[in-house]
Amino acid sequence: MLAVVTSCVLLIASTTLIHYEVLRALNAGLPLLSIPKRSKLLVVIFAAFVAHGMEIGVYGLALFLLIKYAGVGTLSGAPDFSFASCLYFSAETYTSLGFGDLTPVGPVRLLAGTEALNGLLLIGWSASYAYIAMERFWNAGKSNRQP
Repeated sequence: MLAVVTSCVLLIASTTLIHYEVLRALNAGLPLLSIPKRSKLLVVIFAAFVAHGMEIGVYGLALFLLIKYAGVGTLSGAPDFSFASCLYFSAETYTSLGFGDLTPVGPVRLLAGTEALNGLLLIGWSASYAYIAMERFWNAGKSNRQP
């Protein structure tokens, strides 16, 4: 159980760092891009999608390693245990989709709950940043216009 708790803390820290760095890079780089201001929102959405994909991958890898090498549970419902199954489970857990076809058994259940909460917070952070970007780039120049 200690391995799972430690993994959860490290995963929260690493995925938050990934997300922070992607959004920090966007914040620094977007003003320098020489594309139409409204198109910059597409860059924001794509970058957020990539960040979430990396974070899902990190959780999927941790789940795979914890089950395969630490023996702290199983993933029931998977026809064969593989990294792909762990990645799929991670994607549905991170997004809180939760089909329920794969279920963690044993201490790794804590990882699933942590991932769902972490995913919810990081997706909210992306939505908030996208809204701020929309306000900044869609309304750029409107305040200088005369009525």
